[in-house]
Amino acid sequence: MSTTHPVLRRAGLGTVLAAAAVLAAAGVASAHVTVHPESYAKGATDGVLNFRVPNEEDAASTTKVQVFLPTDHPVLGVLVHPQDGWTAKVTTTKLRTPVKTDDGTITEAVSEITWTGGKIGAGQYEDFDVAFGQLPDDTGQLAFKTLQTYSDGTTVRWIEEAVAGADEPENPAPVLKLTAAAADDGDSAAGAGSKSADGTEQTTVTATATDDSTARGLGIVGLVVGVLGLAAAAFAVVRTRSARP
Repeated sequence: MSTTHPVLRRAGLGTVLAAAAVLAAAGVASAHVTVHPESYAKGATDGVLNFRVPNEEDAASTTKVQVFLPTDHPVLGVLVHPQDGWTAKVTTTKLRTPVKTDDGTITEAVSEITWTGGKIGAGQYEDFDVAFGQLPDDTGQLAFKTLQTYSDGTTVRWIEEAVAGADEPENPAPVLKLTAAAADDGDSAAGAGSKSADGTEQTTVTATATDDSTARGLGIVGLVVGVLGLAAAAFAVVRTRSARP
């Protein structure tokens, strides 16, 4: 006969239900259309964006995916990776504000990529890779609104943008964060240049490796000296005992 107290049984059941709710929420969140990696440096060049599209329906397959690229902060030099079973259609749009680059002025950019002909079944996902030549450097994030069409005619619109301080929208658009470009520390690793009071150029060289080697050498010498000291002390004790009548 079970001796578990009713209150404990209810508490255990509540814990299980709470855990199940958390896992269910995590499952729903992971089922969103997402872009990977989650962030790139502003103005990054020659990279790849991966759009992951999961199938959320048990009785229908995903048959069409449309990703819309922003044109107010355009992504330049877009190339689509061939996807087995899918046909990609790329649409370009004339920019309201041309973008000046080292290779000239860009007046058009890709505004939409549509994949059709393939199928994403229940419990499956598909990754769609898109290469770019250059990301914009004048914004903090890019939202790629996406439409996902199923074989039963249903279309899920992943177009909602999150608002700071508010809950995550039901159908959020994939968002790529653009971070500040990291400073180039290459020169500081080898040495830092400076000038003395008389204007003479000086260079401070980092000697970490040399310092480490010296420290290790001194440590070994100290260990050897210690061992010799212990041996000498032991020898003295033995001699003292041997000298006794």
